Parts: sequence; C-alpha cells; structure tokens
Amino acid sequence: MPKLKTHSGTKDRVRISKNGKVRAGHPNMNHFLRKKSNSRKRSLSNLKTRGGSFAKTAKLRLGK
Repeated sequence: MPKLKTHSGTKDRVRISKNGKVRAGHPNMNHFLRKKSNSRKRSLSNLKTRGGSFAKTAKLRLGK
C-alpha cells in the first residue's frame, strides 16, 4: 500500500513538539486587527497547546 501524503494545511498551521504535544495558533489573528486591543492581540499571538480530538486528528493528518 502506498504511503499517504501529509495534509498541507495542517502542516502549515500545526507543530508537534518533541514530547508529542500539538501546538497551534489562535484564530482571529489574520485581519481586522485595528479594532482589537493591543493586549488582546498579544494574548492571541502566542501558540497554544491543544489536546483532545483536535490533537488526535492533527497527528493523523500529519502521519504521526
């Protein structure tokens, strides 16, 4: 059976740490940034550790 390709969209949006944790950015940080406060933009800019079904499907799409 041939190898499966990794999902390109997931590859761009999600990182897997050395310990196997799934790290992904917050939504709502692409546009309409002028109306958001600076503190809100700072809190949204950090990567967040994700778990549950999100992590499970992300690992499956990345082939890990």
